[in-house]
Amino acid sequence: MATVMQKIKDIEDEMSKTQKNKATAHHLGLLKAKLAKLRRELLTPTTKGGGGAGEGFDVTKSGDARVGLVGFPSVGKSTLLNKLTGTFSEVASYEFTTLTCIPGVIGYKGAKVQLLDLPGIIEGAKDGKGRGRQVISTARTCNVILIVLDAIKPITHKRLIEKELEGFGIRLNKTPPNMTFRKKEKGGINFTSTVANTHLDLDTVKAICSEYRIHNADISLRFDATADDLIDVIEGSRIYMPCIYVVNKIDQITVEELDILDKLPHYCPISAHLEWNLDGLLEMVWEYLDLVRIYTKPKGLNPDYEDPVILSTKRKTVEDFCNQIHKDMAKQFKYALVWGSSVKHKPQRVGKEHELEDEDVVQIIKKI
Repeated sequence: MATVMQKIKDIEDEMSKTQKNKATAHHLGLLKAKLAKLRRELLTPTTKGGGGAGEGFDVTKSGDARVGLVGFPSVGKSTLLNKLTGTFSEVASYEFTTLTCIPGVIGYKGAKVQLLDLPGIIEGAKDGKGRGRQVISTARTCNVILIVLDAIKPITHKRLIEKELEGFGIRLNKTPPNMTFRKKEKGGINFTSTVANTHLDLDTVKAICSEYRIHNADISLRFDATADDLIDVIEGSRIYMPCIYVVNKIDQITVEELDILDKLPHYCPISAHLEWNLDGLLEMVWEYLDLVRIYTKPKGLNPDYEDPVILSTKRKTVEDFCNQIHKDMAKQFKYALVWGSSVKHKPQRVGKEHELEDEDVVQIIKKI
């Protein structure tokens, strides 16, 4: 482990000393590929037994979505969990009060959202310091990350935490690179692009692929990609996750300072202790979770508006709705009647592939 850590440090030192320009792009791309491979090796060791170093805390996933609180020690994560969920997580004025992962559940708009209070991250977490690997491994299982920052020093902490999460393969508020990468048996590296490239050329692409022992592949770009984008696609284990920067303790700063912070994207100001703007935070979490509520209507009865079926906007067909209720329902499915914004008529008869919208009402008609 120490040798891998040393190799990572040596590469990071060399990258910091190397000037960034066209002449060094090839060399830097190669170093980034080596670094990504070493990080993967560090976090998923090949030795058997003893539990992998990349494993998270053993917290059973429950509810309709999972939200993780990530931040440095003593920024108010435990207070926020206590206020939002009523779950007790020890709060104290000293650092590292929370030493394991504390789960709580928020009931919001008919959905049950699991909120995880993760132990405080320290610098170097991505390389295994503290309990960083466990914290960030669990963070990878979340649907949304809340990075909790102290209003007195938010930008410094923000950059450090982003660096730790990025090093662990979590990409915040980003979409997967618009790139096609396909290995093949022979023919060498075929590199094409529909746009002008300012970061990558054929030599750099070949060097990065060679580091991964890939000598035959078709790579097609539809945007101005960087070496990091190519490495992310080759690694294939990156998580693209929405993130909200929750700036806590705003009661300790001036209105002018708050105005400056207000220019940050994906930002929500709160005071967990004084319960300021917690409703605004919940509304923002709901928006970033991107969920839809579907109400069920048993035949001859009124719709059940108390207990909606919660679906992701990426998987919201009638078939997804059936599978969420019971795996056998799709097999017995004949057609569905739908009321709501996804249909023109009220009700409208639809099939399994019909896509539902938020607050639609659905009645399933089974085969006799």
